[in-house]
Amino acid sequence: MRVRRLTAGRITAYTKSLYSEERAPATVEKYRRDIAAFAGWLAERPVTKELAAQWKNHLLAEGLSPATVNAKLSAVNGLLGFLGWGECRVKFLRIQRQLFREKALNRREYERLVETARRLGRGRLALLMEAICSTGIRVSEVRYLTVEAARTGQAVIRLKGKIRTILLSRKLCVKLLKYAQKTKTASGEIFLTKNGNSLSRKQIWQEMKSLCARAGVEPSKVFPHNLRHLFATIFYQVSRDLVKLADTLGHSSVETTRLYLLASVSEHVKYLERLRLVQ
Repeated sequence: MRVRRLTAGRITAYTKSLYSEERAPATVEKYRRDIAAFAGWLAERPVTKELAAQWKNHLLAEGLSPATVNAKLSAVNGLLGFLGWGECRVKFLRIQRQLFREKALNRREYERLVETARRLGRGRLALLMEAICSTGIRVSEVRYLTVEAARTGQAVIRLKGKIRTILLSRKLCVKLLKYAQKTKTASGEIFLTKNGNSLSRKQIWQEMKSLCARAGVEPSKVFPHNLRHLFATIFYQVSRDLVKLADTLGHSSVETTRLYLLASVSEHVKYLERLRLVQ
């Protein structure tokens, strides 16, 4: 019987293949962490379908959400397929389609975050949040907000093997150019560290989190991707055009875009109250 050992070399080969497929660095890193967790749990035992299924149950027993479990299974199943061990892959958990999002950021909370950043003298962070929320870009796409893009009103994003153009509002362009002038940035990326490096995902996340207490916003709601969700919600309320929104967000599937438009828990409760079915 063939013994399947999960070695460091095999994991490295898989992560290299992900980079060659032009997967986002953050995605590759997440896959690597999830696979490392699986390998650690195996404790040098050979890979079998039975053990893979036990790992799935182990993740559930730890109290992880079904969506998180499926994300980890996706990483491991991808590795098993790459290694030619497809028979060891396990099925994903079946999740009923959600009707609402637990941690949605609303417009008032977003405005409080921006106002708080300005009040604390953190102009870069305030402008960065406005830029992400008014364009719907991913945090990994912030580097495409350049002086050249602000001058033309268009940011050309090249990511994941795709190219799309994001339009910038006139007001945002004025603010970006004014900030670039203040920081003596003549060309290239606008949002940089003091050392002239690109802002990392972790740094942006941490800076946003640091505003929560002063802004009176629940920390679990404050992270860059929630600004993208808020953009999607408001864009659709104004345009009512799901296809245009999908193109703007860079989604290849409208079904993915639909998930961005889930109502918050409070909004969903309001819908239930309007039914007036409880006497």
